[in-house]
Amino acid sequence: MDRFDRNVYFAAVRNELFGGALTQQQVDGQNVILGLWEGGQTGTPMDDLRWLAYMLATVYHECATKMWPVTEYGSQDYLEGKEYFPYVGRGFVQLTWEDNYRTMSSMLGLIDDRDLVEHPEVALDSLIAARVMFRGMAEGFFTGAKFAVAYSFIGVIAGEFVVSGAGMGHAIAFAYNSFDNRMMYGLIVLLFVLVGSVNTLLSLWERRLYARRAGR
Repeated sequence: MDRFDRNVYFAAVRNELFGGALTQQQVDGQNVILGLWEGGQTGTPMDDLRWLAYMLATVYHECATKMWPVTEYGSQDYLEGKEYFPYVGRGFVQLTWEDNYRTMSSMLGLIDDRDLVEHPEVALDSLIAARVMFRGMAEGFFTGAKFAVAYSFIGVIAGEFVVSGAGMGHAIAFAYNSFDNRMMYGLIVLLFVLVGSVNTLLSLWERRLYARRAGR
């Protein structure tokens, strides 16, 4: 798979998404994700740039723009009060609950000091966090409404674009195949923003549902 021109990519996202400046951590986190994609080490074959754009947008939202694996927000007392503690949300996408940590360890072949059940903090390792995201999102491991609805939204709309020979999905693929990197990155940034907005709205909806459930 062709490599991304890092200078062009970071110039595009730096100005549009990060206020003109990136921390080294934000750069490192995106490089981990891009590197796995470029090396075909995602665990599931992937060659659709819309998938990559969606995943980067999800990380942007889930990690509060840090682009680096994070632990579920809250004080230690708050986290210890969670039903699923110590398997609290960790990673580029928030992996929670012991069964999910165990399943992902099995899927990725993680054993001994990398076993996520025995060592749940390992889910914060950037390489492991990226592998969890790629495998989980590609193979439907994350089945919450946020992922399902967002994937359906992006998949249906982008799919129609490609079938009709026009639109954003078609334009990204055309720019990639034509080696027009600047156009491709610009369109990816646009999709980046779109998916981030969708995730934000769905997250707010999700919180309201939880609040209503708690109020019963």
